[in-house]
Amino acid sequence: MKIATLAAAAAATFAMQAAAQVTFYEHEGFQGRSFTSARSLENLDRYGFNDRASSVVVVRSRWEVCENARFGGRCVVLRPGRYSSLGAMGLNDRVSSMRIVGRDARVKDDRYAPPAPAFYDTTRRRDERLFQADVTSVRAIVGPGEQRCWVEREQVSQERGGTNVPGAVIGALIGGVLGHQVGSGRGNDAATAGGAVVGGLVGANVGRDGGSSTSQNVERCSTAQSARPDHWDVTYVFRGQEHRIQTTAPPGRTITVNAEGEPRV
Repeated sequence: MKIATLAAAAAATFAMQAAAQVTFYEHEGFQGRSFTSARSLENLDRYGFNDRASSVVVVRSRWEVCENARFGGRCVVLRPGRYSSLGAMGLNDRVSSMRIVGRDARVKDDRYAPPAPAFYDTTRRRDERLFQADVTSVRAIVGPGEQRCWVEREQVSQERGGTNVPGAVIGALIGGVLGHQVGSGRGNDAATAGGAVVGGLVGANVGRDGGSSTSQNVERCSTAQSARPDHWDVTYVFRGQEHRIQTTAPPGRTITVNAEGEPRV
């Protein structure tokens, strides 16, 4: 009886380890070279990935990652999910070993990393029958823009007679008309606004009776829109039922699914 119990426990442990998987990426956002393992490793230096991980995907089981070999130094437990930045937990380029946390092991709350977005496991199960479902729509979702700021040295005039206000008003009107004539299509309004600004600057400088100038640092900012989609919203139909998923890459004309319509790779 005891032998059978030990054999069952060993089989369960083996099954858990076979199902568990962790994939490290050398850059944040799951970019760059990757390294995948389904077993505990006490020294990532042997596999060329020591102190290289910046993001990670954890599948099915919990994993403990440590900053030193042989599970030494600071360690953090990762639940299943997609961790786009290990820097958020102070482990960017610092992971040297990792091991599976047993299903029944108790872990204190302060050892866990902050919760990550859930990761849906699309791995094909043993003896699972697969089908092809037609993709009906794909929508690329672009991530939020990033604000970038810089400092420029700007000349500031100090007039003795003050700014020529009538000249500034007339200059803005003339500049606006010129900009409107030059612009065309969707850029028409933009050209009009640009012309108005330039005209206003020219007009403001007409009629000044001399003065001096000095320079000062001026901070300027602009928002740069991301050119690469963050993910894709995909809709597909299987056996008359509509399904929606999000993918990290654009799909083809069909998606591989199981008998319940769940995606598989």
